[in-house]
Amino acid sequence: MMIPSTPKPKLQQSLTTLIKHHFTTTRPRLPSPTPPPSQTNKDDYFALIHHITNLVRREVHPERSLNRLNLTVNSELVFRVLRAFSNSPSESLRFFSWSRAHYTPTSIEFEELIKTLAKHNKFSSMWNLIDHMKNKANISTSVATVCFIIEQYGKQGLTDKSIEVFNKCSSLNCEQNVDIYNSLLFALCEVKMFHAAYALIRRMLRKGVKPNKKTYSVLVNGWCSAGKMREAQEFLAEMSGKGFNPPVRGRDLLIEGLLNAGYLESAKQMVTKMTKEGFVSDLETFNSLVETICKSFGNEEIGFCVEMYHNVRRLGLCTDANTYKILIPALSKVGRIDEALIMLSNFTEEGHKPFPGLYAPIIKGMCRKGLFDDAFCFFSDMKVKGHPPNRPVYTMLITMCGRGGKFVEAANYLVEMTEFGLMPMSRCFDLVTDGLKNCGKHDLARRIEQLEVSLRRA
Repeated sequence: MMIPSTPKPKLQQSLTTLIKHHFTTTRPRLPSPTPPPSQTNKDDYFALIHHITNLVRREVHPERSLNRLNLTVNSELVFRVLRAFSNSPSESLRFFSWSRAHYTPTSIEFEELIKTLAKHNKFSSMWNLIDHMKNKANISTSVATVCFIIEQYGKQGLTDKSIEVFNKCSSLNCEQNVDIYNSLLFALCEVKMFHAAYALIRRMLRKGVKPNKKTYSVLVNGWCSAGKMREAQEFLAEMSGKGFNPPVRGRDLLIEGLLNAGYLESAKQMVTKMTKEGFVSDLETFNSLVETICKSFGNEEIGFCVEMYHNVRRLGLCTDANTYKILIPALSKVGRIDEALIMLSNFTEEGHKPFPGLYAPIIKGMCRKGLFDDAFCFFSDMKVKGHPPNRPVYTMLITMCGRGGKFVEAANYLVEMTEFGLMPMSRCFDLVTDGLKNCGKHDLARRIEQLEVSLRRA
C-alpha cells in the first residue's frame, strides 16, 4: 500500500554525484533484501520487563503482584530485569530474592547483582550475596567480578579494602593474574599512591606475572592525571630498561594518558608533531583521540580530525570500522554531508560492508539541511544495494519527514516499514496522522489510523 506523493525536483548536482559514486564503487549488487521477521514478540518481551521493573519500583508489596503474573522465570528474564535495575540496588536485591524461589540462579545473575550493589556502595549486602553464592550455590566468583569490586573500592578512596580483597583472592577461588594486579594498580593510582603502585609492580615481576598494555596504561594515566608527564616517561624508560617493553609505543600510551586526564590540547600537539616527523600512532590511540575531540568540541575541531585522518592514511595507517563510526556521524551532524559521503565511499573501498548505522547519520544530516529529495534518493539506493534498513532508521526518517512537513512521504515510509514486518512506534503513527489532518489529507490520515488499529489487534 503506497501513498502517492508529489513529484520531486531535480537533485543537487554535487550530492547526486557523490551518491552515485558511492553506490557504483561498492561490491557487486546483492540480492534484494527479504523482509526481516516480525518484531512483535521481541517488543512484547521487553514490554514485560519494563512492566516488571515499574511494578517492583512502585508497589509496597511487589511479590504479590509478581506472583499474579504467572511468569515463567528463567535465567535470561532475571538477568534482563537486573540489568534494567542497574541504578536501583534495593529493587534489584528485592526482585532477585523473589526470583530465587522460582528458579535456580546461575553465576551470570549473581554477578550482575554483585556489580550493581558494588557500584552503589552497598558493600555489606554485596558480601552477604557473595557468601551465599559461594557456600550455598557452590558458585565461584569470576576474575572480572573481583576486579570490578577492587576498582569500586578504589573509586571510593577505600584503598585498604581494595588491598583486602586482593589478599583474599584465594578464598574466593580466584587467581591473582594480571587483571587482578591491574585493578589494584588502578585503585592505588586513584588516590595517588604511586610509591605503593611501584611496589606492586615489583611484586608482580617477582611473582612472574607479565605486565600487559593495561598495566602500563593505568600507571601512565595516573601520572598524567597528576600532571606529571616526566615521571610517566621515566617509568616507561625504566620498564624498557628492565626488558619489559609495552606492547605499544610509549608515545601512544602518553597520548592516551593525556586524553584520559583531560589534557586534549597537549595530546593534539603530540599527535601533530608525530605526523610531521612521519610517525603515526596506533589505531586504537588514533580512534580514541578522534572520538574525544568529536565529543568535546564537535563543529569546532572536526576539521582537525578530518585533516589528521588524511595525514595518517598517507603515512600508511589502515583505518577500521570504528574510525568511520566516529567520523561519519560527526561530519553529518555538523552538515558536512559531502565529506561524509566521501568517507562512506572510502569505507566500502577498503572492503568493509556498510550497515544502517552509517547511513542513518548521513540521511539525518541531509534532512536537517532541507535536502529531503537527496535523502530519499540515498535511502532508496541503500535498499537497492542490499543494506536493509532497521527499525531505528525508519523511525528517524519518519520523524525527520514530520519535522520537515513531508507528511505524505512519512506515511509512505511508515507503510513500507510495516510491509517489512517492522512495528512502528506509537508516536510515529501520531506524528503522521496529525500531520496529514493538519494539511487537509483526512482520508489518508484515516487509512493510517486503520492500519495502526489492525496492527495492534494482530
